[in-house]
Amino acid sequence: MSFMSRFGVTAGALALSGFLAGGASAVDLQFYFPVAVGGKAADTIEELTAEYVAANPGVNIDAVYAGSYQDTITKTLTAVRGGTAPQLSVILSVDMFTLIEEDAIVPFEDLVTSAEGKLWMSSFYPAFMENSRTGGKTYGIPFQRSTPVLYWNKEAFKEAGLDPETPPATWQEMVEFGKKLTKRDSNGNVSQWGLRIPSSGFPYWLFQGLTTQNDVILANDAGNETNFDDPAVVEALQFLVDLSTEHKIMQPGIVEWGATPKAFFERETAMMWTTTGNLTNVRANAPFDFGVAMLPANKRRGAPTGGGNFYIFADSTDEQKAGALDFIKWITAPEQAARWTIATGYVAPRPDAWETPAMKAYVADFKPALVARDQLEHAVAELSTYQNQRVTRIFNDALESAITGKSSPEAALKEAQEKADRILKKYR
Repeated sequence: MSFMSRFGVTAGALALSGFLAGGASAVDLQFYFPVAVGGKAADTIEELTAEYVAANPGVNIDAVYAGSYQDTITKTLTAVRGGTAPQLSVILSVDMFTLIEEDAIVPFEDLVTSAEGKLWMSSFYPAFMENSRTGGKTYGIPFQRSTPVLYWNKEAFKEAGLDPETPPATWQEMVEFGKKLTKRDSNGNVSQWGLRIPSSGFPYWLFQGLTTQNDVILANDAGNETNFDDPAVVEALQFLVDLSTEHKIMQPGIVEWGATPKAFFERETAMMWTTTGNLTNVRANAPFDFGVAMLPANKRRGAPTGGGNFYIFADSTDEQKAGALDFIKWITAPEQAARWTIATGYVAPRPDAWETPAMKAYVADFKPALVARDQLEHAVAELSTYQNQRVTRIFNDALESAITGKSSPEAALKEAQEKADRILKKYR
């Protein structure tokens, strides 16, 4: 699905690439956007683009809705290799090393040379920039960003004799609360689980909440070294397994990502871990009063960041790169970032967006929106390496093996580390 719109490159953007203002001809841009992200993402992107069009006539943009994040990176790499790359795209922040290895993208320092431009690049939350920079260069600009958070059913808490306004703050409390919240009949059949931590699709992401809380980092910032078999990672995976096998507060086996919000709405679970990107969905569909909290701590607070960045592609003319940069600067500006957050639940990626009148009114009415922002103080970069899809698949397979009881956490992670080492050693 795609739509055509028209917008112009401002004189400031043209100056950034060394052209005389007003002296450039019309520029054609193609923009890949992952539409399969839930909520009002597609409608909001169309609205924002239309506003940019109205204010800036003169340049053509073909916005191509490329499907899921996985679909988007696959289509993008196919286009890059075929010589038909888009000029800009929103792609997962963790795909940065893949795009760099393909020589597909340019660092923003190549385009941003003015003091004003450098100030703009420093305006985003440091936690989001961890997955946007490497080797002293900035390759991605945060836009569709998130962290996982804890959602809880206040009615279920009250029924279980728990304070409905107080979520679990630690792993120990999460287990204690989960036992009180799990409902079993006389035959042992469960009608309500205490907790759901999804483990399908991209299980490493939510599991990284546990590893961060256990004070261990899964990969270095150069993208060429993993720590999958670190004892603290093994301990975190054992805890995840124990939630089902020992504590019996979570259903056994693989917990489906996509089915988790519905299970929460239908009271099949009293607590769930999922993305803040589900915030608007939960607000619209939960038939009960709910709360949102930072993930529980163990040795420390912590969560991974997630979501997508804007990238600018190397196989573009200087005019196209300038036009893409100008659009990215506009759509990530405070007013637009605030509208994006209000519409979707994703985290506005820069502090000044939270100071806009629209955002102040939004959080005054809906304080849970502040949780993910405040959790950024404790956040770390999402797992990202060279050969990222291969490495994360290896790690995900190890998690699945332990969760389904095929391997012990220690054995599964030892094998995963050995496989990752074989892939990554050439990048060191």
